[in-house]
Amino acid sequence: MSTALIGKKIGMTRVYDDKGVIVPVTVIQAGPCTVVQVKTDETDGYSALRIGFGEIKPSRQKKPQSVEAEKAKIAQKRYIREIRLESASDKEVGQELTVTEFAELNYVDVTGISKGHGFAGGMKRHGFKGLEASHGVERKHRSLGSVGGTGGSAGTSRGIRKGKKMAGHEGHSRRTSKNHRVVGIDTENNLIMVKGSVAGPRNGLVMVIQAKTKA
Repeated sequence: MSTALIGKKIGMTRVYDDKGVIVPVTVIQAGPCTVVQVKTDETDGYSALRIGFGEIKPSRQKKPQSVEAEKAKIAQKRYIREIRLESASDKEVGQELTVTEFAELNYVDVTGISKGHGFAGGMKRHGFKGLEASHGVERKHRSLGSVGGTGGSAGTSRGIRKGKKMAGHEGHSRRTSKNHRVVGIDTENNLIMVKGSVAGPRNGLVMVIQAKTKA
């Protein structure tokens, strides 16, 4: 069964390992989360857990989530996510999940929303080098250059092909970084430290899940 928790990114720091080597880590407050619903093959056609994180005023919650919390007899949660499972879960509705769920794991995957950078040009968004700055070059050194070369064969296309790297909105997209090594766990404060950086700003919502490709 995959182990997962909703949390928020606290920030980055560094710790020393047993050999005295500095390890950059991201500190994440993972949980506590509450099991809102347990889905099974018999009732829903697949196995899954719906978990909630963070408190919210009942007046600010949407009606479906309010009914769901009332049915489960738990406090309403600000964020609710569903975790698909390969087999039936032994968790119960109302059970609290803490960072101790990761105590025996070595690697985790972290999903978050990357920082938004607004409308960006091609050089910043895609890392283009720009045009030459030598004599005779027109003064548009940061422009994209030609964009019609991928239009089609013999110029018969009606427009630029989908996916062409051009200026546009950068960031603020869902990103998953895989196989972060678990460096440490603070069970008292529900904190987990993972090696490396994860997507999102400070206090950004993240999902920490058991690594799928590395044990």
